[in-house]
Amino acid sequence: MEFDLITRIRQRVATRDDVVLGIGDDAALLQPPPGMQLAVSMDTLNAGVHFPTATTPADIGWKALAVNLSDLAAMGAQPAWCTLSLSLPEADAGFVDGFLDGFLALSAQYGVALVGGDTTRGPLSVCVAVHGFVAAGAALRRDGARSGDDVWVTGSLGDAAAALAAMTAGAVSDRAMRARLDRPTPRIEAGRALAGIAHACIDVSDGLLADLGHVCSASGVGARIELAALPASPALARFAAPVRWPWQAGGGDDYELCFTAPQAAREAVPRALAAAASTPVSRIGAITDGQGVIALDPEGQPWRGTRAGYAHFA
Repeated sequence: MEFDLITRIRQRVATRDDVVLGIGDDAALLQPPPGMQLAVSMDTLNAGVHFPTATTPADIGWKALAVNLSDLAAMGAQPAWCTLSLSLPEADAGFVDGFLDGFLALSAQYGVALVGGDTTRGPLSVCVAVHGFVAAGAALRRDGARSGDDVWVTGSLGDAAAALAAMTAGAVSDRAMRARLDRPTPRIEAGRALAGIAHACIDVSDGLLADLGHVCSASGVGARIELAALPASPALARFAAPVRWPWQAGGGDDYELCFTAPQAAREAVPRALAAAASTPVSRIGAITDGQGVIALDPEGQPWRGTRAGYAHFA
């Protein structure tokens, strides 16, 4: 039955000219373009931890790939290939078909070829590894932030966390916010547009304060964030600011890009992102000397209204 599922997957995947050998052998054979570095990332999503157990198979498939593509976006890389490891309680062809509907719909948007993986019996869990290309020395990294840099974020923050909070409370979440939880948008075009402009970058997966903290730690700097500057979608803006701040600052699952850039790039940043993919962007703070991330309320006082972000083993 396992091989039936693998055959089912292989029959639906697209390929690329740089895939010498794809699904069906002990390993894939791939041909990176000359002069490019290979960016590789992998994430595991477990039922009840990274997605609600009632999530549809198509949405699980989409999100499993999206969160990995988001890592490539944060590096400024162009996606190329991926592998998939799928653990299922039983060999469920209907689940696999639905999963592939979402997974392959997103992979087609970015020309990503599924080139291998594994299926096994166990608790519902999905592990995806993605591979992409970036010009040598051009990758965006976490360790390049400099004191005096502006801190920026793409899109809006807090929708996914608000949707999850509504579900946890047994309430009906706004449809647009629920879509942000189930089907995040990897900011591939934005990441590539930031090459040569941004000093450092990270995707917001575990929460803005936590993820920006990783940049600060890697770069040996601190950061100051203005809560009033955090971008909110029209749906989230209906909530009073103190209510939405914990979702925006610590909720996670946004998969937006948080990056730093020199003050001299204040005009170049929105211009580059508008040209790349009409991606909205907001300047939300600054990199400082020192350590850690401080969030300030509109009165300029330090805010301690939430944990910094999601922790897998908390």
